[in-house]
Amino acid sequence: MTLSRPTTQAAGALRDRFREVRAASLTLAAPLSAEDQCIQSMPDASPTKWHLAHTTWFFESVLLQPHASGYQPFDARFLYLFNSYYEALGPRHPRPQRGLLTRPSLDEVHEYRRHVDEAVVALLEEGGPDWSVIEPIVTLGLHHEQQHQELLLTDILHAFSCNPMLPAYRPAGGPALRLAAVPPAMRWIEQHGGVAEVGHAGTGFSFDNETPRHRALLQPYAIADRLVSCGDFAQFIADGGYQRPDLWLSDGWAAVQANGWRHPAYWLAQDDPRLRFAGAATAQAGGGWHVFGLHGVRPMEADAPVSQLSFYEAAAYAEWAGARLPTEFEWEAAHDAPGISQMTGHVWQWTRSSYDPYPGFRPLPGIAAEYNGKFMVGQLVLRGGSVATPAGHARPSYRNFFPPAARWQFTGLRLAKDL
Repeated sequence: MTLSRPTTQAAGALRDRFREVRAASLTLAAPLSAEDQCIQSMPDASPTKWHLAHTTWFFESVLLQPHASGYQPFDARFLYLFNSYYEALGPRHPRPQRGLLTRPSLDEVHEYRRHVDEAVVALLEEGGPDWSVIEPIVTLGLHHEQQHQELLLTDILHAFSCNPMLPAYRPAGGPALRLAAVPPAMRWIEQHGGVAEVGHAGTGFSFDNETPRHRALLQPYAIADRLVSCGDFAQFIADGGYQRPDLWLSDGWAAVQANGWRHPAYWLAQDDPRLRFAGAATAQAGGGWHVFGLHGVRPMEADAPVSQLSFYEAAAYAEWAGARLPTEFEWEAAHDAPGISQMTGHVWQWTRSSYDPYPGFRPLPGIAAEYNGKFMVGQLVLRGGSVATPAGHARPSYRNFFPPAARWQFTGLRLAKDL
């Protein structure tokens, strides 16, 4: 058996990248108090403290314990507390009860991160025993942590949305400005269809659910040059969109009725009593819709992409607009089309594609086999990337996925239609 060893440059680059990503998580958590970091506002969300610990657990359980000679866990109890869904690694604390973990303290979680970080850096500087095994695990762990960096923001935003004071995660640097009431006209970009190559290609990183690259047959279609905006969606609301069952899928209409949905998740009508806590900038802005986000409550910006929509709301809007949602393959094939904009960095975009394996899909080997494949049922694919997605994390082949009723993420839509 021949063991591979890295070059000094490769090992140093991965070590530096590891430090950069790990530091970014702490930077995101820095504006939050210890109380903020312990709260869990619903079963689908997790406390900030849990995110910080779980991403550390990943490196300890998947990398250090199997591959670092003589490594001793920081605290054996953490292997149970901070496992997410890896059945092969044993039992775990129930997901809906993560907010009950007042112990370990936030300081202990930070110490846990330092302990594991030192061990990972030592392993990377040592370069072995087998770099061909270690490097892919570290790389996967870093992309996993970036996913949790986005979740950290979306989860704390949901928690803050449950607070009647609607606190800002990070106050905006300037005053709230109300933009033009009418967004620019949407243009349609025609695509001729045919056979398209979709899925990840090349030597860069991808998750297993982006592979293998394969051919998809597309019928001629048109795709919108931009995302649906808040101004667009306000017209849907004004036209009674949430009161018209003819626009909705059956499950979507049931969700509207059961949950009392009348607008996107973080929109506030002008008579919402919570606006009294929103601050002077909002009070001076007058009436109309307001939107709660990472910078707190702000007057609705008509040109901004609408966000915090479920798949059901996105599909209903598309029906109202006389269009439809694109499939994930149409979206990917149009990614670099001339004139198209807002493909990433704004909101994740719902598609009309169920989250299924690609032809010939094979999960990652070992423990990482549980990463994606076992969730390929009952969920819809989203494409693009949001304002909370770390820089450099998204790519055209990236497949995000959520159940159709999820609306606490930065999720919106782009329209498509048949030709």
